Amino acid sequence: MASHNPYTEAGVDTAAGDRAVELMKSAVRRTHGPEVLGGVGGFAGLFDATALRAYTKPLLATSTDGVGTKVAIAQAVDKHDTIGIDLVGMVVDDIVVVGAKPLFLTDYIACGKVVPERIAAIVAGIARGCSETGTALVGGETAEHPGLLGPDDYDVAGAATGVVEADKVLGAERVAAGDVVLALASSGLHSNGYSLVRHIVAGRGIGYGDHAADFGTTWGEVLLEPTRLYTAPLLRLLSGDAGVHALSHVTGGGIAANLARVLPRGTWVDVDRATWSPPPVFRVLADLGDMPLAATESTWNLGVGFLAVVAAEHADAAAAALAADGIATWQVGVVRDGQRPDGDFEQGAKGVDGGAVRLVGAYADSGGTPAGSTGSPGNGAE
Repeated sequence: MASHNPYTEAGVDTAAGDRAVELMKSAVRRTHGPEVLGGVGGFAGLFDATALRAYTKPLLATSTDGVGTKVAIAQAVDKHDTIGIDLVGMVVDDIVVVGAKPLFLTDYIACGKVVPERIAAIVAGIARGCSETGTALVGGETAEHPGLLGPDDYDVAGAATGVVEADKVLGAERVAAGDVVLALASSGLHSNGYSLVRHIVAGRGIGYGDHAADFGTTWGEVLLEPTRLYTAPLLRLLSGDAGVHALSHVTGGGIAANLARVLPRGTWVDVDRATWSPPPVFRVLADLGDMPLAATESTWNLGVGFLAVVAAEHADAAAAALAADGIATWQVGVVRDGQRPDGDFEQGAKGVDGGAVRLVGAYADSGGTPAGSTGSPGNGAE
């Protein structure tokens, strides 16, 4: 006689959760080096920090984030194997901003109903991103919330920890007038501004399974293009004498706000729009929304996923190194100090009283690589 399980009757299937863990185990284990102890399934992940003894003054860096409403598109088209890459991009790429090497990441998935294959696909994407950034996926949690979330609804979040030598921390205090600002190409929308994307698409009556004539595929495939991962190329760049003074991850808030966060007070930058052409996905969506590209600058990255502030004498070499790693890189501005011109500058952001940035000029015509680029923009996650 089958035993009575009131928890199952309440909508929570612990057996499905166990099945999901079994399906994801191999993907998670592939992110583990000898520093990870205990394997999969413990109450806490264990990471051997002995290597930190080699640091003179190791500083731990930490970051947490999610993917936002991009998950709604993954749910709508039942494609879940790339959302995890987006999560790693949002979390781990924030750590490299200060020059830190990522050590490990934990994830959290909340869902209305555990579908083992779906959960395993999400985690496989997280594991892929972790492998590409050199991050160990040491643990996580899948929580079933029936009644709070619909059967096909879920959200994902993650937290990561990295380490950097104290005297190698990047930031505004290293930046000086005359430094060059380099733009690193994005793979597309990344994981920001999807509430606007979804509003535009819904307003036009477009389904995610509909054919997107401008792209030769469905709208769902276009909008689920994974976030480019910058950590490994940037760490390779930082391992030499690259002259990098600050990095900025272009996420929510756009180019100007995120660059202003890593500039010292009293400095300013004019970012020249003419140095690149925003990729077609931004232009098409802006047209569908009946808005100029400039109106989306505080929402979308418009083709720039990262910014590097580099000593002028190192700028060409840094751009060439990143291009050799598959990331188109070009100069968009120069750091200035003293009296700044009149204009609509973005002054700091996220509580940071930093420098000031504005975008000037008109974007280059579509159809080519960024002006001054030392590599092709590329597609997909690195």
